[in-house]
Amino acid sequence: MKRALQLFLGTTLALALAGAGAGAAGAAQSSPHPGHFGVDGPSHVVFVQTDNLGGNQVVAYDRSNHGALLLADTYDTGGLGGALSGSVVDHLASEGSLAYSSDDSLLFAVNAGSNSVSVFHVRDDKLALRQIVSSGGTFPVSVAIHGDLVYVLNAENGGSVQGYRVVFGFLLPIFGSDRGLGLDPTATPQFTNTPGQLAFTPDGSQLIVTTKANGNDIDVFRVRGDGRLSAAPVVNGEAGTVPFGVTFDAAGDLVVSEAGTDALATFALSPSGVATELDAVGTGQKATCWVTAVDGNLYASNAGSATVSDYQVGPGGLLTLGAATATDPGTVDAAGSANGRFLYVQTGANGIVDEYQVAAGGVLTELGSVTVAGATGGEGILAF
Repeated sequence: MKRALQLFLGTTLALALAGAGAGAAGAAQSSPHPGHFGVDGPSHVVFVQTDNLGGNQVVAYDRSNHGALLLADTYDTGGLGGALSGSVVDHLASEGSLAYSSDDSLLFAVNAGSNSVSVFHVRDDKLALRQIVSSGGTFPVSVAIHGDLVYVLNAENGGSVQGYRVVFGFLLPIFGSDRGLGLDPTATPQFTNTPGQLAFTPDGSQLIVTTKANGNDIDVFRVRGDGRLSAAPVVNGEAGTVPFGVTFDAAGDLVVSEAGTDALATFALSPSGVATELDAVGTGQKATCWVTAVDGNLYASNAGSATVSDYQVGPGGLLTLGAATATDPGTVDAAGSANGRFLYVQTGANGIVDEYQVAAGGVLTELGSVTVAGATGGEGILAF
């Protein structure tokens, strides 16, 4: 039995290594920059994805103690970015296109134009490209992680999700884990009619997918012990709301940004997958599509108004709207530093990341900004 297990693990790793080598050789014109490697995992760093159509990249910035960003290095993913029809400042029209596993010190980046996902090992602000794996569908836009379980959301051809396990630092597809979403593939424009994000519940028992205008639904799959999903999701209809981004508050309630009503909404999620609305409060802004939780505060990105709206969430999921803080044009994805002191906001019109300090009550103070080369229309940001 022990010998069989050793052979299985050895074969599994060999296949993963072979897949990584083949993918890297076929898709990348240059490899990640070499550099000094320190401790596993990132610290005081912000990673930004360019989603550039000519070659996707992840750009690393060191974060000072005062929140300012300094360019550290740029890393080719070995794949291509993509752009959905109708998109201007948000070519992926999604949230979660960059994701990080703290268990394995791995960063995952979608290559929408190549139907693949790049896997990097992370040490400090350095990335090492380890693998390029098929996304299991067309136009991947979002990645969700719970432990060693990883799911990828594919946006086109009606939408689908594909599951993987992390084995020795590599992604291995789970047989029979793919699930179609059954969305209308002909609905236009694409950027409002493709799914927006997938996310695990905090305990990992459910996987959530938002469908945006193509259904106006919050789909909830049950996650089985073997990592596969229920055959079909529980479909929670939210007519006219265009559910887009997803996060969770400190109490574990689901928080959804709603682009159709320009609002944030909170939901209680039952073990059976039924989402019951607790509260919904409008931003008073335009194109409220992304939501980020930072140290108990919620921030909604409003692409049409070039603002970020801050919220406080109280008992029972009740929301209180704060201020709207100006950003550069095309406000998209955002991420907060690990210490909760800083918020970094992508603005897709000119490929700029705006820097803010987070004060008491979630109030933002602008610090400055950096321009990310080749990132106009890009999405995907992580902060540590």
